[in-house]
Amino acid sequence: MIMPFKCIFQQLKEMRDGSKNKSRRRADRKCVHGRGRSHIAPESSPSPSALVQESRWANLPPELLLNIIQRLEASQNSWPARRDVVACAAVCRSWRETTKEVVRAPEQCGLLTFPISLKQPGPRDSPIQCFIKRERGTSVYRLYLGLSPALSGDASKLLLAAKKIRRATKTYFLISLAADDFSQASNKYIGKLRSNFLGTKFIIYDCQSPCDHEIQSNGRSHLYSKQQLFTKVPACNFNVATVSYELNVLRTRGPRRMLCTMHSIPISVIQEGGTTLNLSTFRNYLDEPCFPLSVSKGRNLVKFGAGSPAEPLESVHGRRDPLILKNKAPRWHEQLQCWCLNFKGRVTVASVKNFQLVAAVEPCQNVPAAEQEKVILQFGKIGKDIFTMDYCYPLSAFQAFAICLSSFDTKPACE
Repeated sequence: MIMPFKCIFQQLKEMRDGSKNKSRRRADRKCVHGRGRSHIAPESSPSPSALVQESRWANLPPELLLNIIQRLEASQNSWPARRDVVACAAVCRSWRETTKEVVRAPEQCGLLTFPISLKQPGPRDSPIQCFIKRERGTSVYRLYLGLSPALSGDASKLLLAAKKIRRATKTYFLISLAADDFSQASNKYIGKLRSNFLGTKFIIYDCQSPCDHEIQSNGRSHLYSKQQLFTKVPACNFNVATVSYELNVLRTRGPRRMLCTMHSIPISVIQEGGTTLNLSTFRNYLDEPCFPLSVSKGRNLVKFGAGSPAEPLESVHGRRDPLILKNKAPRWHEQLQCWCLNFKGRVTVASVKNFQLVAAVEPCQNVPAAEQEKVILQFGKIGKDIFTMDYCYPLSAFQAFAICLSSFDTKPACE
C-alpha cells in the first residue's frame, strides 16, 4: 500500500511543476507579442488541487476507495506508519471525505491521528501513554506519544510543546503544535497556562472558545483546515480549567494536594447514563465569535481546608456542574518511610511532582463507584528530565499536558 501513495505524491509534484512551467511560458509569449500595451492580463491556469481533482486518483470508485482506506486504517495503528492515513486525507477532496468517515475519534479507537485529536477526549478503557521531555536550558517541554524515549527511540511522535516564560508576578507556559514556534500570533498556538505569584493557582486557556465544545454521541473524527481550527491571530484566550494547589507553608500536611476544575467538561460525562463528550466540533471565530466564559460564584462542590485557593464554581456555561478532579491520596509506607502510589510500573523515581487524578464527587451526583476510583490522569518521573503522562476519557491530550505543566512550576508555599 505504501508504493501507490509515493506514486501519488510524485504525480502531484510533476503536475504542479508542469503547470507552473507551462503558465510561465505562456506569460513570456504574451509579454513578447503584447509589447507596448499598458496592461497584460495574466492567463488563468488550473490550480494543482484542481488538477488532482481531475486525475485518476480522484475518480476511483467510492467502494474501492473506501476499502483501501479501511484496510490502511486497520493496519497502520502506530506512528510513524500512521502517516499514510494522514496522507490519504491530503490527496484530494473525495479522499479527504472518505478518510473523515473511516477514522474514528480517540475515544473509540484509542489512536491519535490528526491535530484535532489532541483536543478530543481520550479512550475510556485504556489510557493513552505519553512522555514529557524537559529541556532546562531553554525551558521547553515536549510531549511525545509513546511509552518512554528508550522504547520509542526516533519513532516518537511529537504531539505538543510548551515554553516557560517567567514574569515578575506570574509564569506562562505557551503551548504549541510545533517544537520551535511559540508565538501567540501563529496558527500553531493552541493555548497557554498561567500561574499566580505564589504558584498555587493555574488557569488553562484555550484559543478555542468553550462554546464550541458540544455534547454529542458522534464518534467520528473530523478534519479541519488551519483557518477553521485556529484564528490567524488569536483574539483572546478562553478559560477552560483551573488548577489549584493547597497552601502548605509549614510543610505539615504531607504531599501536595491539588484540585482541577474543568470548566468545559460537565460532571454528567461520568455519571451513570450521562452524556458523551465530543470536542470535535469547532466553529470559525471569524464567522461566529464567542465571548470568554464567565462563571458566577455559588456553592462549594469540593473544598480544601481554611485558606484554600480553590474558587467555588456553580456551573459549566451556567447550566451544569463542572467536572472536578482531585489528586489521589498516597499512603505512608512504613518500611520505605515515604508516601507511595501505585503507578503500575509507569513511574520509577520518587518526586514531589508525581500525582494521580481521580474524580471528586458527592454522593448525590450519581457517579458509579468504578468511575470514582478510575485514574483519569497520572504523571510521574522516570529519569532525569523525563516524565510519563497517561490520560484517558474525558480529558484530552491538551488538557492533560497543561495540568502536568503546572507541576513543573515552583511552588514555595505548597511543599
